[in-house]
Amino acid sequence: MKKKANIKDLKDNEILTQVNETSKELRELRFNYAITRSFESNPKIIRTLKRKIAKLLTEKREREIKAGKK
Repeated sequence: MKKKANIKDLKDNEILTQVNETSKELRELRFNYAITRSFESNPKIIRTLKRKIAKLLTEKREREIKAGKK
């Protein structure tokens, strides 16, 4: 069983990769929902993906602030 990586342990490029992958997955789910009006298994999937993206972007921004970028 593979353990989930903590967001704080990810490198900057890994964070961006995960944001892109999650955004793509979210876009596909929204598209499928618009067409079929049903979720495959759980209606909370979209909310969970949005929160994951927010956490990743927050961590990215915190690192930028720590590094002195504005």
